[in-house]
Amino acid sequence: MRSRGQNPPQWNQTTLVDFIWLGFSDIPDLQGFLFGVFLIMYTIILMGNSLIIIITKMDPSLQTPMYFFLGNFSSLEICYVSVTVPRLLIDLCSQNRNIPFLACAAQMYFFLVFGATECLLLTSMAYDRYVAICNPLLYPLLMNSKLCVQLAAGCWVSGVPVHVVLTFQIFSLPFCGSNQLNHFFCDVPPVLKLACGDTLLTETLVYVVAVLVVTVPFMLILGSYVRIIETILKLPSATGRAKAFSTCSSHLMVVALFFGSGLITYLRPKSSHSIGMDKFLSLFYTIVTPMFNPMIYCLRNKEVMVALRKIFTEMNCNMTQSHHFIKFVSYLLCTNLCSFPSFL
Repeated sequence: MRSRGQNPPQWNQTTLVDFIWLGFSDIPDLQGFLFGVFLIMYTIILMGNSLIIIITKMDPSLQTPMYFFLGNFSSLEICYVSVTVPRLLIDLCSQNRNIPFLACAAQMYFFLVFGATECLLLTSMAYDRYVAICNPLLYPLLMNSKLCVQLAAGCWVSGVPVHVVLTFQIFSLPFCGSNQLNHFFCDVPPVLKLACGDTLLTETLVYVVAVLVVTVPFMLILGSYVRIIETILKLPSATGRAKAFSTCSSHLMVVALFFGSGLITYLRPKSSHSIGMDKFLSLFYTIVTPMFNPMIYCLRNKEVMVALRKIFTEMNCNMTQSHHFIKFVSYLLCTNLCSFPSFL
């Protein structure tokens, strides 16, 4: 282990310069296969979320608060996944798995900030659905463009100061012994495993932040959906109930996938953590869930599907017109070139 300086002997510690990610090095025969799988999943995430951003900006029928938040959510998903997956792909096809100490801290910080933003944004989306279904007459007044921008800005900014403190506290701990991080990115549980000395204060801070950032938003979302379901069940027609529920089902599925894996990861006791389970859960909420999110929102949302068909139809018409124009220009050029000798 590379080190710089020597701290007091009672800790028997050194100051780390870098960590070594073990990642999936325990299955060397599958490195190429995993690289291909993760590259495909990352491409799907980028393309799917980019497509949602484009259609929510371009289609006039999608200029509503619900799709404003969905566009923000898709932008966030691209940022969230790009913190971890590109480096994972590099490590799968490289023998150098070292990550500098400060780079590891930066990765953890941005991962936590974007994760907190996702929790808060999902909560804002639940509030939007709550107002739309439980107070439809007041919806245009309550969910005005100013409030939507304020909510979105608050979601993006709120996690920044909290996770500055948390990340600083974690990386201020003494690290002694091995610098091998048995994970594929700098997540909180595996980094804390390498820390020595008294980590009780830091672990308590992690739990407090997890409760504030994950549990409280999750409870608010659950409360919103209890009221939403109560209101839907009171609707007189089956068609109205089906339509109201269809606007919430996509969001509810995403909430269950994201919060389920997040709560298990960050609120489990330290003694119950296992390397295999930690990696599996991390893959689930860092890659698998973001890959399914665009599919869920597109395939289960009729308005998004209509907007997609409209865009693809326009693109097809434009391509057809361009093809006819190119043929026309080619015909003119050919005619002029063929008649050119007659002027000589």
